[in-house]
This record gives sequence, C-alpha cells and structure tokens, in this order.
Amino acid sequence: MITDLTEIIEKEVKAIRNIPVTDAYDKAIKLIIEQVHVKRGTLVCSGMGKAGQIASNMATTFSSTGTPACFLHPSEAQHGDLGILRENDLMLLISNSGKTREIVELITLARNLIPDIKFIVITGNGESDLAQSATVCLMTGNPPEVCPLGLTPTTSTSVMTVIGDLLVAETMKRINFSAADYAKRHHGGYLGTVSRKQAGK
Repeated sequence: MITDLTEIIEKEVKAIRNIPVTDAYDKAIKLIIEQVHVKRGTLVCSGMGKAGQIASNMATTFSSTGTPACFLHPSEAQHGDLGILRENDLMLLISNSGKTREIVELITLARNLIPDIKFIVITGNGESDLAQSATVCLMTGNPPEVCPLGLTPTTSTSVMTVIGDLLVAETMKRINFSAADYAKRHHGGYLGTVSRKQAGK
C-alpha cells in the first residue's frame, strides 16, 4: 500500500514538473496587471465542477494578495450573474478538456455584454475552441489522472492549482506587494498576526 501511495505522489510530482512554462505566463501576468491594477478592473475567475473549485480558490488567493478578483459560476452567469462583468474586467477560465459547455458558452455571453473583454484560459487541450478563443492560453500539459479509472479530476486539478500559484506569486512580485499590504487585507488569524509583525505593526 505504501508503495502504491508513493507512486501516486511521484505521478503528481511529475505532472507538476512537466507544466509547460512558456512566455504565455509573462503575457498573462502583464494582462492581469494592465486590466486590474492599471485600468482598475476585476479578475473574474470561472470553471465548472472541480475546475470551478480551483477557480474559486484562485479568486480568493488573488484578492488576499492585492489583486481584486471574484468567482463567477458559469451556470449562474446564464441566469443573471453575468451582470457582475464591467468594462476593463479580465476573465480567467479553467477547463481541462477545453470543451466544458458552460465555459465555452460563457465566452460568447461575456462578449455579447463586453465585446472587447479579454480571457486567460487554463486548459489541457490547446486545440479546443476554448483555447483558440483565449487572449492568453496556459497549458496544463494534459497529464493523465491518477484516479484508477483515469476519469476523476485529480492530477489535472493539482496542476491547475500550481498554475494559479505561479500567477499569484509572480503578480505579487511585480506589484511589490508587501507584508504591510497583506496585513491590511488579512487582519484575522495566525497569518494576520504574522503579517503585522513582518510589517512592524
């Protein structure tokens, strides 16, 4: 059993190491800074199912580190929540297959509302319509899932999470986000205490 578990860990580690790191990351981060920090828009993250949970986590992590972001459920978007979108907002869409119906439809709906809205897409399928519609596309490397059936989002969601961490960490560096800035947004709990100490408060 221990050997089997170790093999699963190694497969996940290999998938993370094989994330294609290209100049698309630089383009994505510049786009985030331009739309959110210069033009004062919001980073609107979306995904369906497990990918949606990753998108929600990305939104909260971005928000706590100085980049205003929110999560938009793709199904609820079709029932009025699309109205959260404003000029200068930037969308970050996640779909491993690149074929998730609700996410593909969300691009059309968003463009109907804001024709020049831009999209960062995270996917494992560079040939998909979703990838082709992106302003910037970040590839996962499409690793096989460690699920015994090869179906349940497991490895793919691990990789998506790391890609989100890459975007967050590099954006923080480029906007010179400090411990003092962090403390203003995260007053409570252990992290709030630590950040205030680092900021000398």
